Amino acid sequence: MVRRYWIGVAGVLAALAGGGLASPSLAADSVEFGAVLPLTGPAGVIGTQEQHGIEFAVSEINAKGGVDGHKIVVQFEDNQAKPDQSVLSFNKLVDLQHVAVVFTGYSGPTLAMAPLATRKKVLLVNAGAQADKLADASPYLINTLPTIADEIKVLSKYLAAEGKKKAAILFENDAAGISGRDDYLKFIPAAGGQIVAQEPSQFGQTDYRPALLKLAGSNPDVVLLSITAGLLQFAQQYKQLDMKFMVAGTTFMADPPTIADPSSKGFIHTQVQIDAPADMAANFKKQFGTDMDFFAKQYYNATTVVLTCLAKVLKEKKEVNGENMRAALFEIRKFQGLIPMEFKTNTAATAIGINMMSDGKDQRIKEMTSE
Repeated sequence: MVRRYWIGVAGVLAALAGGGLASPSLAADSVEFGAVLPLTGPAGVIGTQEQHGIEFAVSEINAKGGVDGHKIVVQFEDNQAKPDQSVLSFNKLVDLQHVAVVFTGYSGPTLAMAPLATRKKVLLVNAGAQADKLADASPYLINTLPTIADEIKVLSKYLAAEGKKKAAILFENDAAGISGRDDYLKFIPAAGGQIVAQEPSQFGQTDYRPALLKLAGSNPDVVLLSITAGLLQFAQQYKQLDMKFMVAGTTFMADPPTIADPSSKGFIHTQVQIDAPADMAANFKKQFGTDMDFFAKQYYNATTVVLTCLAKVLKEKKEVNGENMRAALFEIRKFQGLIPMEFKTNTAATAIGINMMSDGKDQRIKEMTSE
């Protein structure tokens, strides 16, 4: 019989490095897990980064013989960042495969699954979405990223200190985009600035010229972005139209193709600080042919949290279920993976920096915190 746990891998590596996990009575020939991620569609680039973070950790642990000799097998579900597809995938994997933990990403899909997680007592682990509603969407949802509000508080203070007080907003008309817009409307004035215009866009939109021209008409010092896809097209059209205002946003802007493109020079954004050891980054690039970017690190790191909890549950000879995994998380509370995190609530407290894009690089120019 194959036992199916939905788990992350970096925590297994950490446990093995510390002496290994004891063979539990639930052991089997292999352990299966998976992730509900946007692997195609407008969000496919980010979803693939997330997938690579998981795959990298899986390949490392399997190269060491697996977990106590049990090979890790991963199953990926493609939700295309659609809430309805996410619900179908969640039900399929929970009801048919009886997983205890589900990795998720993107705000709309995560919020759609949250009530199901509460009802079925399945731990949802979000390492990529930041809508404010995620903070209390379910007692079974944990977030390894700060909310958008945490980042926008930091960004608003930074912009005010830099004299960028007239702001316009370009936001995506979905859960994440609207959440960001509402936070800008709250925190920019609180920091001494003002919002002079706002324009909506649609998820997956590629033509931002009309919105850019409308926003430019308000003569802003800065345009604040709250979009999760289409950033490269936005940057290129910003450059083509020779816009003079600053562009700023949150971690949503950590998009490798945009960073590498010359049109993004000078873009500012908050960034959850996370780094990988040089040897890990080199091995990742060798395997996938790309740098270990932000979301790959995030999903690798989130598995550290999950499997630290798993190690505790197994050591105590408890059933691997959502209730016990959640209890273990709050009993451990402090985690040291690629970055230190503390779960005082369902959302981890982490460091936040200010980054600037220039010459194909995303460089930290100031360090701040979410508290």
